[in-house]
Amino acid sequence: MTTTMGEITIELFEQEAPETVANFLRYVDEGRYEKASFYRVVREDNQPGNQVKIAVIQGGLFKEDPDKALPPIYHETTEDTGIWHQDGVISMARLEPGTASSEFFICVGDQPELDFGGKRNPDGQGFAAFGQVIKGMSVVRRIQKRPAEGQYLKLKILIKNITRIN
Repeated sequence: MTTTMGEITIELFEQEAPETVANFLRYVDEGRYEKASFYRVVREDNQPGNQVKIAVIQGGLFKEDPDKALPPIYHETTEDTGIWHQDGVISMARLEPGTASSEFFICVGDQPELDFGGKRNPDGQGFAAFGQVIKGMSVVRRIQKRPAEGQYLKLKILIKNITRIN
């Protein structure tokens, strides 16, 4: 993944989270993440109303091109996959279980409250983790420190491209 702030290399865990990985790769392979960006940062200083604090950067299509969004996917919980929300894990953003589509986030530090049974989401189902940053966490951390209004970056960080490597 090449961003305007540098490169991030992610290993995907296809065997553990097959539906989530297939969804992400479909966005990649079909060029659906063209014009995608990192647009949201959640950190200690910008979530005063939340009892359960987390630290992530979020990216995807946001509202830029809703026609590129695919239908929502099945929710693969961390209880089922064994992929826990640790530092550098990539996961799908969602509202209700089974609503994840194009938006994803990367954990900055360990985030157990995002796992199955965690308290960040009232339904307790957690979020669908599906990979791990293996290179470029310094880029992730720099993005998270960028100026924001609330949780939204003042200037989005463009994702120039996402390609597969073997």
